[in-house]
Amino acid sequence: MPVVRMYKAMPCPYCSAALRYLREVKRVSVEEIDLTDDPDGRMELVRRTGRRTVPQIYVGEVHVGGYDDLRALDAAGGLDPLLRGEAPPAAGAP
Repeated sequence: MPVVRMYKAMPCPYCSAALRYLREVKRVSVEEIDLTDDPDGRMELVRRTGRRTVPQIYVGEVHVGGYDDLRALDAAGGLDPLLRGEAPPAAGAP
């Protein structure tokens, strides 16, 4: 199984919701990277993702995005395959 990594900051209700969803609903462990007091880490996150918001979630090397992106991916049936370590579907694939 790939490592699930979540960049977070406090206070952040979306970070808490994403963490709870991944742990309680998907039953996966999450490596948390706290950027609350880490401006250099935040700048690195912006460089990597192009986004300034948290949470930012990775499954293995695949950038899922934030909480809404996570839930949308799950609703579309794409999260479970990623969590199992299967290749992500090609862009535009059904």
